[in-house]
Amino acid sequence: MAFDQLKKKQSAMWGSAPFERVADEIADIHDVLVDAVDPQPDEAVLDVASGTGGVTERIARRSAQVTGIDFAPTLVATARSRAGDAGLDIRYDVGDAEALPYEDASFDVVVSAFGHMFAPDHRAAAAELARVCRPGGRLGLACWTPEGGIGDVFRMVASFQPAPPPPDVPNPLEWGRPEYQQELLADAFELEIAEHESPQRGESGEQIWQLTSTSFGPSKTLLDSLDPERAEEYHQATVEFYERYREGDAISHPRHYLLTIGRRR
Repeated sequence: MAFDQLKKKQSAMWGSAPFERVADEIADIHDVLVDAVDPQPDEAVLDVASGTGGVTERIARRSAQVTGIDFAPTLVATARSRAGDAGLDIRYDVGDAEALPYEDASFDVVVSAFGHMFAPDHRAAAAELARVCRPGGRLGLACWTPEGGIGDVFRMVASFQPAPPPPDVPNPLEWGRPEYQQELLADAFELEIAEHESPQRGESGEQIWQLTSTSFGPSKTLLDSLDPERAEEYHQATVEFYERYREGDAISHPRHYLLTIGRRR
């Protein structure tokens, strides 16, 4: 499958907003993932689809030699700036999760928090995760589940998309099914897969809308593509969606994800 044009559009989309604000909303998951892979001082670690650096920064603080790679140059520029401001030694590259620019078995640990899911060729992305991980090395993935809260968000948002995704592009949420991960990764890794929950909290549906519509690239891009009437419908549908999860004076929206830890065969 040829996905070059799609990936160019996706790169621009993900880089169109200050994603670091959204990344702060999944900081607890970043902590869980990094604790699970337990990077050691002087280990070489790769974060695939590293975004604005939420995972790489945590790894760098453990004195590991960490590299982040993302296909959105704007996100990489933000990550580099954040690392510089924090005095962290992190290498960031612009590159494709389906064709990583590194030698075979280059890393002791390979991780990705949700980013690898959106590479359109799932088998190519899985093969690259395995290729760059040394024998005996560790893999750590966080993947949203299709039946959980993020799956519900995806289904709500899909009704506002002007066109369905290309038929040959798999759903990124397939990565959130254990049997799918086994199919893609079990030949290369011994896998331990467990489901976790990370509630999304907010003051109100409106507050969450203001965050996602300005700082989450896919939401901002969709909003900008809609005419004013349809944009307001999208706004109201999002607010109403999150208000269903109100608990007292706040929102607590359940988000389920798989935490996958692998050992390279």
